[in-house]
Amino acid sequence: MNESREVEVVVIGAGQAGLSSAYHLRRTGFEPDRDFVVLDHSPAPGGAWQFRWPSLTYGKVHGMHALPGMELTDADPARPSAEVIGAYFDRYERAFGLRVRRPVDVRAVREGDGGRLSVETSAGTWSTRALINATGTWDRPFWPRYPGQETFRGRQLHTAQYAGPEEFAGKRVVVVGGGASGTQHLLELAPYAAATTWVTRRPPVFREGPFDQESGREAVARVEERVRQGLPPHSVVSVTGLPLNDAVRQGLADGVLDRQPMFDRITPDGVEWSDGPRVAADVILWATGFRAALDHLTPLRLREPGGGIRVEGTRSVADPRVHLVGYGPSASTIGANRAGRSAVRDIRQLLSEEQPVAA
Repeated sequence: MNESREVEVVVIGAGQAGLSSAYHLRRTGFEPDRDFVVLDHSPAPGGAWQFRWPSLTYGKVHGMHALPGMELTDADPARPSAEVIGAYFDRYERAFGLRVRRPVDVRAVREGDGGRLSVETSAGTWSTRALINATGTWDRPFWPRYPGQETFRGRQLHTAQYAGPEEFAGKRVVVVGGGASGTQHLLELAPYAAATTWVTRRPPVFREGPFDQESGREAVARVEERVRQGLPPHSVVSVTGLPLNDAVRQGLADGVLDRQPMFDRITPDGVEWSDGPRVAADVILWATGFRAALDHLTPLRLREPGGGIRVEGTRSVADPRVHLVGYGPSASTIGANRAGRSAVRDIRQLLSEEQPVAA
């Protein structure tokens, strides 16, 4: 398909951040397909949730917050989160007539004509006055590099490729990573694997007690400070620590969550430390997180020397036409909702300063 369209706003991504932004655009007078368009490269509604492993049931999801304007009710906690949230996002898109276009791959965003941005995609080019980037991180799994990695004779995979614990039955598994995914993988794998070993770069910090609003504000503020400085954002969980729930307590008591320091090298048969210990392994599972999927914005030269994109609120400091929603401090589900509203407010002001926005 060869299209060339002009709109006021292009939204890239239809996860929590993109749908929240689209909702607030529509609520404030922008019409889908006329004033704005939502482009999503996923095959179906659900954002990155649709790719989560089946054993990650909705009851195991931490802090899923409803999209604005529609609560997520009566969800079966035993049902896979991919199904629950995919169905919820589908209902949401239809209820508010957001007309998400998919699958559409955004290849590059460049400077266009007349002060507009040119969004080049697999479905043609859109010319826009403002851009909301809500592409998340799922498409950029982070794979650390360690000496000897290429010599390992077993299997290496990332959380993004994890399909559930059954395929690791009878295997010796090394899980790398101190975040929520790493601990979830270990707790799931333990009944199936012949042995598990947990390694992290830093000792994990477990959080006792409830995570209240003040704690949340402090965590977000610390992440926000990094993006204000133009540094790559850390995850919110790296600031908040891991919740100490009943399953985690049992894993600690059973020795499943017996953390070891990061190994120094990978061998053909496993991993080893410089001071002598070795662990034999059939599988290395890298639960090492993700990075923001922003390569399509490279032509705009938004990155700072520190490697990140400097933002104030959601607005790129280098280009006020570009807003990053679901980036840095707005990466949580509730943060994405608030950021979508904030981005739309700023964009309305930006466009009104140039010419009246069609209502």
